[in-house]
Amino acid sequence: MIAIRELQVEDYDALIALWNAAGLSHRPHGRDHRDHIAREIAGPCSIFLVATDNGRIVGSVLGTHDGRKGWINRLAVHPDYQRRGIAALLVGEVEQRLAAMGIDIVAALIEDWNTVSCAVFDKIGYYRHDDIHYYSKRKTAEV
Repeated sequence: MIAIRELQVEDYDALIALWNAAGLSHRPHGRDHRDHIAREIAGPCSIFLVATDNGRIVGSVLGTHDGRKGWINRLAVHPDYQRRGIAALLVGEVEQRLAAMGIDIVAALIEDWNTVSCAVFDKIGYYRHDDIHYYSKRKTAEV
């Protein structure tokens, strides 16, 4: 039975193992470092969730918000559990928690090569904006 719960710092190694199994790139020396994740978990803008099956982490989503808009980040499901609706459950839980905070817009940034993620978000009712350009400025390549 799949259960959704909040990510704990103690889950870090299992989270990284999930991301590796799912082929999700990450920056372990930057924004995905254990200390950074721990700081975000403790902060007021994070909704970091995992899906478990008998205690084993099989899915994750890192939801955040800026007070006006919610963001879906790091959505991953273990390959053995894909196509079972787990991604939709995780995103739906983040959406519900954001709605309870009065946040009515939820967005995700997906690289164009990631057709699997694009298909997931299409299926769960997200609208694709091809007219938006993404800009970023980074202190280092790891952040």
